This record gives sequence, structure tokens and C-alpha cells, in this order.
Amino acid sequence: MGDIVLSGVYKAFGDKRVLENLSHTFEGGKVHGVMGPSGCGKTTLLHILLGLLKPDAGTVSGIDLNALSAVFQEDRLCERLGAGANIRLAAPHLREKSALKALFDEMGLGGAEKTPVYELSGGMKRRVALLRALTAASELIVMDEPFTGLDDAIKETAAACIRRHLDGRTVILVTHSEGDVFLLGGTVGLTLPLL
Repeated sequence: MGDIVLSGVYKAFGDKRVLENLSHTFEGGKVHGVMGPSGCGKTTLLHILLGLLKPDAGTVSGIDLNALSAVFQEDRLCERLGAGANIRLAAPHLREKSALKALFDEMGLGGAEKTPVYELSGGMKRRVALLRALTAASELIVMDEPFTGLDDAIKETAAACIRRHLDGRTVILVTHSEGDVFLLGGTVGLTLPLL
């Protein structure tokens, strides 16, 4: 995937300016951390990258909206479906039970493939959401606080699984923790100010 270029991006909600004259290049094929204080527009920026919001001014180039996947702050899973069925919604190519089982084992979710999502703990749901974004056919993965609710050991297992399956894709990761960026082998490329 090529570079993603933001040029003069501006976004406000009423009188509240959130992003102002934001210009930045995210190099393709790398893991980029986006940091900043609460309320500085990190999630708004991700929603613009995902095409869920339009900037009031400025441009975003280099993104194919048909080739991206996301981990939101909320898990956004289908609660009544099994964990594995949730993955297959985004990755229909994962038909082989052995391939799905191997991924679940790698993410520390062994044996949970058929468990309905509503029966899973919060941390398990989070890892299913991570797997769903990771297995989708995407060139860009956008993550908003992806490791929320995971203890350090589980976070390291999840991060290792993600690193092994990135396959040169671009990752843009919003987090309050620099350590989360480093766990994915990335760098903090953008720190947003509070306007």
C-alpha cells in the first residue's frame, strides 16, 4: 500500500474545533501511533480515515475504502453469533476449521471458536474484534485503543499475533500508551494538540 496523505484537514462540531490544518503523511506498510490528550480529535481523525466522517476542509488521499478494516473503541461484534462466525463475516475465505482454530490458539482464545460472543469476557471479545480486523482482506488496519481491558500478558500475546499477520499492511493506531505502539513494532508518528 502507498502512503496516506492528510493535507490541511479541518474538522469542527459546531463551535468546537477538533482538527485544524492537519497535514501528515503515514508511510505505507508501517505501524503508526497517533497520540494526544483526551478530546484532541484522535477518534475523529480515525473516523475521517475510515470514511465515516468528512473533513470540513482539506483532503485525505491514498486510502481505498474497500480495503480497510478497523478495531473501534467498542467491540461491535454480533453477540448472538459464535466467535468464529464473527471472524468469518469479515473473512469468508477462512473456511477451514483448522486455520480458524490455529488463529484462535495464537490469540490465546483456544476453544472459543463456537462460543456465542455474549458468553465471552470483555477481554475475549476484544481479542475476537482484533482477529476480525486482522483477518479481513485489508491494506489498512485502523485501531482505536485496541488493547483496552487486556492485562499485560494477554496484550503481549495479542500483539505478537498481530505482528505475525500484518503482511506489510499499514496500521494507524490511536492509543494513550506509547508502549502499545512499540508492542506492534511501530513508532509514534503523530501527536495531536488539544485545540
